[in-house]
Amino acid sequence: MAGLAGPIAVGVEEEFHVVDVDTRHLVPRAGVLLEQLPAERFTHELQRSVVEANSRPFVHLEDLGHDLTALRRTVIQAADGLGLGIVAAGSVPLVDLAALKISPDPRYEQMLADYQLLTREQLICGTQFHAEVEDRDLAVAVAHRLAPWLPPLLALSSSSPYWLGADTGYASYRPLLWQRWPTAGPVARFESAAEYDKVVRELVSSGVITDPGMIYFDIRPSAHLPTVELRVCDACPRVGDIVLIAGLFRALVARELDAVQHGPERSVRLEMVRAATWRAARSGLEGELVDPVEGTPGPAAEVIWRMVDGLRPQLEESGDLELVASLVRESLARGSSSARQREAFARDGRLADVVDLVIAETRSEDWETAFGGPTPRMHTSLLDGYDAPGDEAIIEGTVRESYQPVLRALDRLGARGLRGRERIRDDYQRRNGMTFHVEGGSESRIFPFDLIPRLVPPGEWAEIQRALPQRVRALEAFLRDVYGEREIIGDGVLPAWVVDESPGYREHGRRVPPGTVRCAVAGLDLVRDHVGRWAVLEDNLRVPSGLGYAVTNRHLMAELLPELVPGEGIADPRQSLRTLREALLAAGTAAGTADSPAIAVVSAGPDDSAYYEHRMLAEEMGAILVVPADLEIGNGHLEAAGRRIDVLYRRVDENELLEGPLGPEIMDAVERSTLVLANAPGNGVADDKCLYRYVPRLIEYYLGEEPLIDNVTTYLCRDAADREQVLDRLAELVVKPVDGFGGQGVVVGPEASAEELGRIREKILAAPQGWVAQETVQLSTHPTFDGERLSPRVVDLRAFVCLGETATVPPAALTRVAPAGSLIVNSSQGGGSKDTWLPGGDADV
Repeated sequence: MAGLAGPIAVGVEEEFHVVDVDTRHLVPRAGVLLEQLPAERFTHELQRSVVEANSRPFVHLEDLGHDLTALRRTVIQAADGLGLGIVAAGSVPLVDLAALKISPDPRYEQMLADYQLLTREQLICGTQFHAEVEDRDLAVAVAHRLAPWLPPLLALSSSSPYWLGADTGYASYRPLLWQRWPTAGPVARFESAAEYDKVVRELVSSGVITDPGMIYFDIRPSAHLPTVELRVCDACPRVGDIVLIAGLFRALVARELDAVQHGPERSVRLEMVRAATWRAARSGLEGELVDPVEGTPGPAAEVIWRMVDGLRPQLEESGDLELVASLVRESLARGSSSARQREAFARDGRLADVVDLVIAETRSEDWETAFGGPTPRMHTSLLDGYDAPGDEAIIEGTVRESYQPVLRALDRLGARGLRGRERIRDDYQRRNGMTFHVEGGSESRIFPFDLIPRLVPPGEWAEIQRALPQRVRALEAFLRDVYGEREIIGDGVLPAWVVDESPGYREHGRRVPPGTVRCAVAGLDLVRDHVGRWAVLEDNLRVPSGLGYAVTNRHLMAELLPELVPGEGIADPRQSLRTLREALLAAGTAAGTADSPAIAVVSAGPDDSAYYEHRMLAEEMGAILVVPADLEIGNGHLEAAGRRIDVLYRRVDENELLEGPLGPEIMDAVERSTLVLANAPGNGVADDKCLYRYVPRLIEYYLGEEPLIDNVTTYLCRDAADREQVLDRLAELVVKPVDGFGGQGVVVGPEASAEELGRIREKILAAPQGWVAQETVQLSTHPTFDGERLSPRVVDLRAFVCLGETATVPPAALTRVAPAGSLIVNSSQGGGSKDTWLPGGDADV
């Protein structure tokens, strides 16, 4: 998660009982089971009859459900071969205490010596939920404020009605056993993390507990992760209940984080929390709960629905409202696991039937049934060996529902069929001039195009459509300001050097008339991290390329794989060309160049690496395609071959256009408003890597809004403190030149050799103002055909904003694909692209 902020990610630690499938008793065989499980995902617990699984963190609840299901599938398959059963429930009714042992760990052995029967009877399993709270002071404050809301979550998880062969009369007996530990229960209010940590140290010093890991509060700041951890819930037989609790918990954390930062202080009466917790343990979903607000009893369903209603803003913000509401309805209709266990026992009076029930529910894969059914991996060799944490299409071997038709079509073709389509692709690209030159090379190359389309989920695309116009509007306001009154500098919001020392600052930018649209089209490079969170990696406001290729990729896809032509729910990228044309016309009209402005695309010509795109855009928009030598001034207007040009869509570097003999006359026409340059000269001051760090400030200053999408954490090497950290962490960071583009000069620390790190260290020390560094983000991957099978490759997304009468995100985006083993996606560095399927209207992908 390094380097990204934004939506709260949630993760789960899930404990499983290990039982003998014949006797249905708990058995101390977790050790032999763990020998067959991946150590990074599974671990031992206090009792040898318990295995713990650790999910990855996710922003999207659907992903969490798939990951938990895959973990269960893994442990169940291992258990099946050993004659063992896996139970996700708070307790198992059939137990032989004399046959059970604690795990062979010095810490656990010390706990046995200290706590005796309490340790031996710790035959319970829970589910722990982690929600990101990176500020530890906030985590401590939030933990206390959340306490009244935990009992309803316990009720939703209640699955421990039996204990040592007897019905306890409780829906969840596990919390009563847990409360016997000296540090269990609700957490008190602390002024700061320092005070909390001081109390923990005092508890350890008292000798009552041996280490901070024995702080067993119902909710606590994690000792080893930047999270707040919920610990009160039973283990849940059904994955859907875990996902429901995770969604509610995340919403509670989000609400209380906001309240801590903006609301009044609030102290919780722990006596009421203890009473409400007991009530939830006694009643589960079948009786009454204590309302967290009123402190009065009410039917469990009413209390839970009131909680959901109170969390509506947070659930809507995270996109979870519909899913959480559906899961609440299902959970209340089905009743608690405890009630189902008692029904199983009532049929024949056999506790073995109770164990059979929870074994069956644990392995039911209820989440997969609800979200997509069985995985296509069962019948396609294309996914053999596919393993990529944070993949956008495959989660722990489970193919997302939206990708299953894609995988089925690819499976029918097979590797041989896909290789045949690739040969057709190469011929088609050469025949249609879809080639480019790498700087310094003489040979034309075809653009690498991968046959596997990328699908951006509707909710995620909707967030992007909301966030990017905000960012571009702020950058446009910044450009007008710094080439005008420079108020942002005068107000002390931005250091003057960011503008004055920027390689992209141009004096002729001051000649652009007020009110002119300076950034008619922006290309923003987005990355999605492994938990499913988007951030802007770079802003491109000079001559952003890629919109034409995004359109062409769909056409190419239709030619090569008609089996995968998207349906009506997917946007047609050709609409984006109309959006671009309208933005250019609006820029000309706003400047007063003409009532019906004439558009030309200026290119460096056939030797330009993006000439194919320039030619295609001009043809599709009905614009004139010119090179700088074609231009001349006639009658005070810019012309080409006797045709007047009102808007010049610039696809060449401004120096190439303005430093030639016609440059002064072009700027005179711009200043007279008889010509609009799109994009305006001097825009480079707004998209260098130093200014990037300050874009959130621009949004707050110019728009008075909170940023809707985040930056990657960035360090400025010119700053002494930042530079010291960068030099200390070169092997961990990505270092970039301030005015770099196309991936040139980028050094990815984790991939760099000692010699490369040494060279970049010397460059930073020699000219620190020319370098920035960013945290290395664990990026999402996407399946790419490698000639034999599908393999994961890092991808980014270049999305566009057209700024005309409004700021609009056109329905086309370019997915760029890094070569195998690389994080750099630029074509000049060996990267390729994919067709990108974006949702159109309200339809799902």
